[in-house]
Amino acid sequence: MRPFSYQRASDPDMAVQALGAAATNTPLTKATAQPLAGGTTLIDLMKLDVMRPTAIVDINPLAHAWSAIEPGSDALRLGALAKMSDVAAHAEVQRSYPVIADSLKLAASAQLRNMATLGGNVMQRTRCNYFRDVSYENCNKRNPGSGCAAMDGVNRMHAVLGTSDQCIATYPGDFAQALIALDATVEITGKAGTRSMPFAQLHKAPGSTPDIETALQPGDLISAFSISGRWPRSVYLKARDRQSYEFALSSAAIALDVQDGTIRDARVALGGVATVPWRAREAEALLKGHRFDEALAQRVADAAFADARGRRHNSFKIALGKRVVARALQQAVTMEI
Repeated sequence: MRPFSYQRASDPDMAVQALGAAATNTPLTKATAQPLAGGTTLIDLMKLDVMRPTAIVDINPLAHAWSAIEPGSDALRLGALAKMSDVAAHAEVQRSYPVIADSLKLAASAQLRNMATLGGNVMQRTRCNYFRDVSYENCNKRNPGSGCAAMDGVNRMHAVLGTSDQCIATYPGDFAQALIALDATVEITGKAGTRSMPFAQLHKAPGSTPDIETALQPGDLISAFSISGRWPRSVYLKARDRQSYEFALSSAAIALDVQDGTIRDARVALGGVATVPWRAREAEALLKGHRFDEALAQRVADAAFADARGRRHNSFKIALGKRVVARALQQAVTMEI
């Protein structure tokens, strides 16, 4: 790990100023100053020499204002510094937003969930081995213009949706799939004050600039997430190589509004298979206004992966992903609420 300076921010203005002080026109992940909350991703990447900040700004003192879990009569607001374990265990989240609780429970380990924050979780970076091993120079995400070693390398864990000819690295998180499925809004505190944007606009597909991963700028901090409505009929299903402490091979976040047996509204998001948190809107359209059966589930699953492109080692994810979507739909339709 390289030398760095440490600063503890006492309030949001101090944090924003410290994080944006030395910023230039560089991607946030390459900014010289980085925020530290749970630290479960940042410290790993610093040890691997993937991230090389010269300054660390500890934002944990902001937790008193940014860690509230606030369910309303028809909405939910989550502070970005809330711990994953606290949100997963919250009774109202489990009752009205089980897809959120499940996505958090199935992530990482109990120890990490006790440390990791919601804001840090959605900002975690890919687990691509070629990105995390600096002995490989050809990684466009880490070293723009160098190529993508995963294209013709070992790509079993890589994406089949949202890829480009520059990058096929998979977005690794679980919680983000629940947020994008529920049309969440993300609140950002930065140099110009506080602003909000749809969570779906936070992450950027690789395109020709895989190193630009989010819409955030140096000095920006995620301060909260907001969700409108209540979604008691929702599930998160995750297929992985082992039952605990493992990233998804394929996952699905499903939220349904079913009235008198007819699906009035539907949300479908996919994880483990795409370069960014992935919303399958074409699949959702097939569900709305129909009664559920196995044939419909298969059509929806096929639509969700219609644009998928597999490679030598990861093509199995397409068939697996379809099964995960169909099974998650079945669970959502039959769950008791």
